[in-house]
Amino acid sequence: MEEDGEMYDGARAEFPLSFGKQSKSQTPLETIHNATRRSVPNSKTANDFPSISSSSKQWLQSVRSSKNPTLPPPPPSPPLHDEAPLVGPPPPPPHNEEEEEEDDGDMIGPPPPPPGSNLDDSDSDEDSDQDQLGNQFRIPLSNEIVLKGHTKVVSALAVDHSGSRVLSGSYDYMVRMYDFQGMSSRLQSFRQLEPSEGHQIRNLSWSPTADRFLCVTGSAQAKIYDRDGLTLGEFIKGDMYIRDLKNTKGHITGLTCGEWHPRNKETILTSSEDGSLRIWDVNDFTSQKQVIKPKLARPGRVPVTTCAWDHDGKCIGGGIGDGSIQIWSIKPGWGSRPDIHIEKCHEDDITSLKFSTDGRILLSRSFDDSLKVWDLRKTKEALKVFKELPNHYGQTNVGFSPDEQLFFTGTSLERDSSTGGLLCFFDRVNLELVSKVGISPTSSVVQCSWHPKLNQIFATVGDKSQGGTHILYDPTISERGALVCVARAPRKKSIDDFEANPVIHNPHALPLFRDQPSRKRQREKVLKDPLKSHKPELPMTGPGFGGRVGTSQGSLLTQYLLKKGGLIKETWMDEDPREAILKYADVAAKEPKFIAPAYAETQPEPLFAKSDSEDEEK
Repeated sequence: MEEDGEMYDGARAEFPLSFGKQSKSQTPLETIHNATRRSVPNSKTANDFPSISSSSKQWLQSVRSSKNPTLPPPPPSPPLHDEAPLVGPPPPPPHNEEEEEEDDGDMIGPPPPPPGSNLDDSDSDEDSDQDQLGNQFRIPLSNEIVLKGHTKVVSALAVDHSGSRVLSGSYDYMVRMYDFQGMSSRLQSFRQLEPSEGHQIRNLSWSPTADRFLCVTGSAQAKIYDRDGLTLGEFIKGDMYIRDLKNTKGHITGLTCGEWHPRNKETILTSSEDGSLRIWDVNDFTSQKQVIKPKLARPGRVPVTTCAWDHDGKCIGGGIGDGSIQIWSIKPGWGSRPDIHIEKCHEDDITSLKFSTDGRILLSRSFDDSLKVWDLRKTKEALKVFKELPNHYGQTNVGFSPDEQLFFTGTSLERDSSTGGLLCFFDRVNLELVSKVGISPTSSVVQCSWHPKLNQIFATVGDKSQGGTHILYDPTISERGALVCVARAPRKKSIDDFEANPVIHNPHALPLFRDQPSRKRQREKVLKDPLKSHKPELPMTGPGFGGRVGTSQGSLLTQYLLKKGGLIKETWMDEDPREAILKYADVAAKEPKFIAPAYAETQPEPLFAKSDSEDEEK
């Protein structure tokens, strides 16, 4: 065996190094994630945590511990926020002879800051607070990718429980499906749907088993799809002429929100503009299980703008158009009377409700640019009100972090705003603003979600011309999801992927062979014009008199009365047609005008038969 190996080594020496199959050059993970790294502003405030430098340092340390020889060792000191990441060995500390002479004695007190920090005492305090917040909450914000494809604002978002598939719905009436396992770095969707033509997507929700999902549009009928995007069914629409909503089999106007039951895979909740909430059974698309009518001060139809299940599916929350929040507990014999009724919660429509896991805290987001925190044990007054959070979309939601130490929401873009759409994080314990993260300078942030398994934050943005889903992650603390598709290079095109674009010459498209433009409208217009068409007056009933038509056998009432009185005698009824023609025989013979002059020489003299009847002579 050793002799054979020496023989093969000697044979390889005769060939160039490029001979044979070449191994693929793999791009280091560090280079891949540096391409998706978010830029950090120069201002050192609590709005910028956690620092990207600390996360990159920890990531490099974790990569180094994996014994990857292609990556350089991590730098000993973190880089500054306003500088690029440090590459290579650290520079030597600055040499100052005067300080060395003064530092001969023993050092008393805390050690000085590391060289190269260039920060005063106040900055160091801010950085320490920032690092403390970053270590406490660990928000994955260092890297970012964008799932594009929509042409308008993305108003609906749903990530399945395993974190492998993402659904995004938009005002462009389309739903796009993304799969992290099969998606490359091009970040393209593998399927797009149009659930209801001409209706915006309001909400998307996965089933507890993630084998089906619910699609709520602006129409009155919600649809169910399977995991691959095939239609399974559509709920029935109610009779809009029935006044009592409990007697209808479904919603009669556009839907506003809908969610799948968090525990039961056969139950769905929807809310509508017709002023009702309905619970459906997925196995029966022809009728709902329960109709819930909110409690109103005056009888009428007030739209239900949003709805939500609690964590265990034992309570239902609804945001009513009059600004109130009503909560129903599902128990034997329950009806439409709410167990908790909070009046005048917001001054405008409520766009989102979110229950905490323990069922004590309720978050509400509204069009009045506010977010309120409610303690369900004391609902007379909100625990905290966060104002100046612009909201221009009816689907702007609010959510909790996986450990529920934070809750967050998105803000809309205003005309005079210079920050754009933001993602605001709040501390649940202290009830204060923790961080504001800029997502898009030109678009509004509508839907947001923090996936517990992936530890990645999803935020949908958009305006009238474009829309997308931003995914924020950190390579040190995030798992799968965006990390999988970013590192996967797009597949190279093979000969089977080649598509010829032939040039098709259509001779009939040339002006020579083109059909004449249709003049149908012009002809119809001419026919309607009585002067151009020379259209005679249509008789109404019976013959007319004296060239005039009408029901009275005359054009005027005077003529009709004279005829009835015998003053006007109709002679044409008693006159012989032959004699009427012969009256003009002498004139035609003396003054011929048309045909007679041409045949004057050859035309024979007409001979008329004489009447033999005695009656005709009389």
